[in-house]
Amino acid sequence: MSDIELHMFQSGTLKCKVHNIKMNQGLNEDYEIPVPWFLLKHPKGIVVIDGGNAVECARDPRTYWGGIVDVYWPVMTEDDGCVQRLERTGIRAEDVTHVVQSHLHLDHTGAIGRFPNAVHLVQRREYEYAFTPDWFARGGYIRNDFDRPGLKWQFLEGEATDGFDLFGDGTLKMVFTPGHAPGHQSFLVTLPKSGPLLLTIDAAYTLDHWNEKALPGFLASTVDTVRSVQKLRTLAARTGAQVVTGHDPDAWPKFRQSPGFYD
Repeated sequence: MSDIELHMFQSGTLKCKVHNIKMNQGLNEDYEIPVPWFLLKHPKGIVVIDGGNAVECARDPRTYWGGIVDVYWPVMTEDDGCVQRLERTGIRAEDVTHVVQSHLHLDHTGAIGRFPNAVHLVQRREYEYAFTPDWFARGGYIRNDFDRPGLKWQFLEGEATDGFDLFGDGTLKMVFTPGHAPGHQSFLVTLPKSGPLLLTIDAAYTLDHWNEKALPGFLASTVDTVRSVQKLRTLAARTGAQVVTGHDPDAWPKFRQSPGFYD
């Protein structure tokens, strides 16, 4: 059995409209997307990647998220919280060594501050932007998720740390992919048996984004978004990676989800 495993989880769903995910598409049709997050077991540590929606959304979404729920309504139970899911697999909150953030939008920050021994990794420009977002992006950042006392942060520096290798052995590399958010990053996970998996996260919500047939319904920079997808497509072609898009309701169910895993 391999000592390295990638586990895929889902933190409920978001109810929205097609045009919220695929820009200028749909006729106000309802759409429901999964909210994935990931766990990497490694001999040098246990890593949570993102963490999905905060568990508080299961109790009172409008109070916790505010008016953004009129656009994205979270559907989850308290059992869908990342701490609760991990406890059911035998992993205690104290066991997690790292929380790695693709970015700090509200459906990706459910793990921050939940794991007392974890170092939290994020792009510095994303962290700084989250405190002072532009007006159009303000609803996507829930300050109570990431503005928590006593957290151990490790900041990455954009292009200068592109390809940052967390454990130094090629298992988990950060890929700087701005566009959806100013400091967004994707992840290349390379496993002993399953090989490379490219977690695009929100650089490509869906295969339509990946295949350059649609822009995401929310972005900070159209040009950066398009170029980040091109960068990821080149990386996938070079490595032969299996591509895991961020919120695709058709593609996501085809992946091996917990309690199954990739090794």
